Amino acid sequence: MKWFQKELKLKAFSRGFHLITDDILGAIPEIKQIKIGQIQVFIKHTSASLTINENADYTVRLDFESHFNKMVPENVPYYKHTYEGPDDMPAHIKASLLSTSVQIPVTNGAPNLGIWQGIYLCEHRDYGGSRNLVITVYGT
Repeated sequence: MKWFQKELKLKAFSRGFHLITDDILGAIPEIKQIKIGQIQVFIKHTSASLTINENADYTVRLDFESHFNKMVPENVPYYKHTYEGPDDMPAHIKASLLSTSVQIPVTNGAPNLGIWQGIYLCEHRDYGGSRNLVITVYGT
């Protein structure tokens, strides 16, 4: 069994849903050494998240952002955690609704994603800044 782990500091992204599959794979070329295994990507933040979805049509990512903003609005009067701005508490809720990690099978040196699947960084803050990921690949 082989194990590889890297930390990746992403550039700051604007609020929204962004494809980062290529960034992740570029950061861990050792994945090519794994015939059968797993890749796990974990985000070290509470106001951004990760998910897997459509990688071809960018309007899917726009629709995700629109829907999440309607589902979890800003400036709700019962929010107590407001001192970091109106986007902060909604960002925490959105991050919990999605996930802090994704796990994907690795087959013959590549993530075994569906043809239309990609990994999204879900940036829920207006000015979230750079985000840190831990990427772990293991297998035989």
